[in-house]
Amino acid sequence: MPPDPPELTVYFDGSCPLCRAEIGHYAAQPGSAALCFRDVSAGEAGLGPDLTGPQAMARFHVRRADGALLSGAEAFVGIWRVLPRWRWAARLATLPGAMTVLETGYRLFLPVRPALSRAFGALQRRRRRDAGTDH
Repeated sequence: MPPDPPELTVYFDGSCPLCRAEIGHYAAQPGSAALCFRDVSAGEAGLGPDLTGPQAMARFHVRRADGALLSGAEAFVGIWRVLPRWRWAARLATLPGAMTVLETGYRLFLPVRPALSRAFGALQRRRRRDAGTDH
């Protein structure tokens, strides 16, 4: 019997240290077997006809099992619905006006993501160096 398809395919920028850390957190959560993680920095294969590589690199996307593509805050809420420890956040997102606030926050974050990612990557390298694990 073939395995069940994932509930969500998560497209993420694997070249971004901040993104890798966040995806690593989600991947370590109970229920993450229902998620398929796809590093879009490695190429455009398997994105589907409605998502290009540049779009996937510029903004967070997930695809539901029914083929629907979710983007931005809606994509995060999609993940939260699947992960038992995050369902509380998905429920909060259903409150009136919550999605508008989440999407606005996400759009404000996007322009500063490159700088935050560089700073986070430098911090990780420093921690590894200080711990003697940087090769």
